[in-house]
Amino acid sequence: MSTKGPLGGISVIFDLDGTLVDSEPNYYEAGRRTLAEYGVPDFTWADHEAYVGISTQETVADWKRRYGLRATVEELLAVKNRHYLGLARTSARAYPEMRKFVELLAGEGVPMAVASGSSPEAIATILARTGLDAHLRTVVSADEVARGKPAPDVFLAAARRLGAEPARCVVLEDAAPGAAAAHAAGMRCIAIPYVAGQADAPEFATAELLVRGGQEEFTARAAHDWLRTGGNDMRETI
Repeated sequence: MSTKGPLGGISVIFDLDGTLVDSEPNYYEAGRRTLAEYGVPDFTWADHEAYVGISTQETVADWKRRYGLRATVEELLAVKNRHYLGLARTSARAYPEMRKFVELLAGEGVPMAVASGSSPEAIATILARTGLDAHLRTVVSADEVARGKPAPDVFLAAARRLGAEPARCVVLEDAAPGAAAAHAAGMRCIAIPYVAGQADAPEFATAELLVRGGQEEFTARAAHDWLRTGGNDMRETI
C-alpha cells in the first residue's frame, strides 16, 4: 500500500452536523416546529439528542411510528427540511478549530470529503453559508446510499469518490452511530462527542482518537499532529 503524498496518503472524511458545524440547535428547532404542526407540541432537546447522528430520513420515519403521524415520511421530510433550510441560511456556523483544521489540510493538498445524514440541499446550503465549500467539494448524503449510519455506506461512498482505500481514510465524527459506521467501514476515527454524556458509549470505544471534551477540547493542531504521526492504530484519549 502506497504511503506517498500529503500526510502519508491519508484522506479525511468529515461528518457535517455537530462535527464541522454547530447545526444541532437548528435541527432541534426544525424538528420541534415540524412536530408541532402535526400535533406533537412537547418535543424536547432531550428527545432530540436520541436522534443525533441519525439521518433526517430515518429520524422522521421514527417520528411517524413513535407519534402515530398520518403524514407520509416524504411529507414529514419535506416539512422538516423546509424549516431547517430557513434556519441554516441565516445562522449556520462552522466550529472555529474545525475550520482551521480544514484549512490546514487543504493547504497540504489532503483529499477531503463530507459524508452526512443530511439531505444534499441541506449539506450544500451549510457548506456555502460557512464558506467551507471552497475546500470541501466531495460530498455524499445518506439520501444517496442504501443505508444511513451506523451502516458504513455513506463513508464507503465518500472513499470511492475520493479514489481512496478505506484503510487509508480517517473519519471525524461527533455521534455514536457515525463512529460505529466508520469502524464498520474499516476506517480510523477521530471522535468528538457532541453529547458529553455519550462519551462512554461503546461505539466511541472503537475510535482511535477520542476527544472526550468534544469541540471545547478539539484543536486543529493536535488533530493534525496526530495525523502527521500516522494516525495511530493504538486507541488514544485526550
